[in-house]
Amino acid sequence: MQPKEVSLLLIFDAIMTEGSITRAADRLALTQPAVSNAVARMRDRWKDDLFVRDGKQIRATSFAENLWQQIRNPLRDLKTAITLEAFDPATSNRTFRICAVPDASVDSALRKLREIVEAEAPGIKVYTFPYHEDEAESILVSDRVDMVVGAMQPLGNMICTEPLFVPKYVCVMRPDHPLARKPLTMEGFSSADHLMVSFMSCEVSDLTDQALARHGLSRRIPMTVHHFGAVPEVICNSNLIAVVPSTAVEREIFAGELAVSVLPVEVTPTPIAVMWHKRQELDQGLTWLRGNVSQLIAEYAKEHSSELRDALKTHRSAPRVAAITESGSVLKGRSRQL
Repeated sequence: MQPKEVSLLLIFDAIMTEGSITRAADRLALTQPAVSNAVARMRDRWKDDLFVRDGKQIRATSFAENLWQQIRNPLRDLKTAITLEAFDPATSNRTFRICAVPDASVDSALRKLREIVEAEAPGIKVYTFPYHEDEAESILVSDRVDMVVGAMQPLGNMICTEPLFVPKYVCVMRPDHPLARKPLTMEGFSSADHLMVSFMSCEVSDLTDQALARHGLSRRIPMTVHHFGAVPEVICNSNLIAVVPSTAVEREIFAGELAVSVLPVEVTPTPIAVMWHKRQELDQGLTWLRGNVSQLIAEYAKEHSSELRDALKTHRSAPRVAAITESGSVLKGRSRQL
């Protein structure tokens, strides 16, 4: 195979992976006209349209789909083989793509990662995308992202997983909620109206419902949202309560905007983990990125866990946080500096 044909196949693979000529150009660090010209050469050489317009999107032809199925894995092996050179963050201009769950620990890690990049790797770009649990394996297999940070789950044997921390689930409500003025009992918890965060389509039950079911109880869920960012505003302006990982709403907890209580029922949390494809196991660039992200998240989660535990245990203002009691009341204290 001629080098020009390999080049066309790499561009073709990028277009199929991204589903867009513009995004493929960005992925390959090429101009859009250069990629469009390459598509024209592909059509001439392979005697097929390959991509057709479907509104504002492009749709691959049957020929393109069949071709991609045949070449995608060999191309991955080829790219892995040629990128196992020594990685020097100071001179690298790689682009990394991370799919990440919305969480204060991840936000903090990304902020500090940017500081590391500016100091040690000014040519590197890091792009992050929303996390959807049901897509974790597919986006790694298809090479749409380099790394996923989210709920650990059983994936295929080609996906590597490193646990980072186990989140602590708590119950949050507005500070003047009736349940915030007394110890949270099983009866009060199960009879209250709940807000649920549902990442999966049409799911209206989760780990909390499973825990209640073990005690022969259930709860009423009159509203769901699909991301943690929506929780504070809804909770602060309603009679709803919510079960969430403490790191997901820690800004509001430590600022005293949300009252927080220890759960009266044991909810088994799912560890947060970093996941990547086995083909990149020896990729020094990804190893550098993964090491930094993992360490930053683990350090942040450890600090958060310690402060939350101390506040719940002592029932008085913990250093740099607003105190939280097991009854859910929020005492005056210095808000955490984020």
